[in-house]
Amino acid sequence: MVDISSYSSPGGRAYNEDSAALWEEGARQCVIVADGLGGHGGGQIASSTAAELLTQAFAQAEHIDMAWIQEVYEEVNRRVLDCQTGECRMKTTCVSLFVEEGQALWAHLGDSRLYHFVDGQLSFFTTDHSVSQMAVLSGEITREQIRFHEDRNRVLRAFGAEEQVKPDMDGANLQDGAFHAFLLCSDGFWEYVLEGEMEIDLAKAGTAAEWISLMTERLEKKVDGRNDNYTAAAMFFAAGEPGGGVPA
Repeated sequence: MVDISSYSSPGGRAYNEDSAALWEEGARQCVIVADGLGGHGGGQIASSTAAELLTQAFAQAEHIDMAWIQEVYEEVNRRVLDCQTGECRMKTTCVSLFVEEGQALWAHLGDSRLYHFVDGQLSFFTTDHSVSQMAVLSGEITREQIRFHEDRNRVLRAFGAEEQVKPDMDGANLQDGAFHAFLLCSDGFWEYVLEGEMEIDLAKAGTAAEWISLMTERLEKKVDGRNDNYTAAAMFFAAGEPGGGVPA
């Protein structure tokens, strides 16, 4: 059983610079979330460029590995740099998940995150490339305090930020009989939805779309109407049928 879904909203902003892309064919799936930076529409161009190119590259690839991800990320970075002008130095964060024959690989730049849940429990989530994450590493703040840190929006890696791009990459075997759930989201989403709340809503959800809907309801109760764009994409992967978020 594989189930994927996504949702994106401008939040309290006039336009949405986030992008999400889903692709599935046979035993291959990919999920992309990108959060554009640059304003005046430039961020939307950068994020949609990244999402579209990564999806197209995966659809055309005969086989993927981390070397393939590095190569594709370098090509996307060149394309975003080519889109920049003197007036608009557009950039985009990005998090991507690629699944091939039950093997998952993921990569990210910036503060768009991937969360991996195994049998309903949070197993892993990515480390932000941001000034506030550096404050965590230096002991100035805790990881939980990133959500409210004054430098949280200052990202250190992104497509279009510099000539060389260095994504963090990892992966997992999904053919272990467990129920795997992935959440990919922009910072405008995870800022308001806590990790414990993600687990609670996962236990209630029978589909990826329902999980996103439950978390979005939480988010919308917390915001003041001036919040950033927010985007989430989810994948359920399991051998059996879903039941209350976790296969029986």
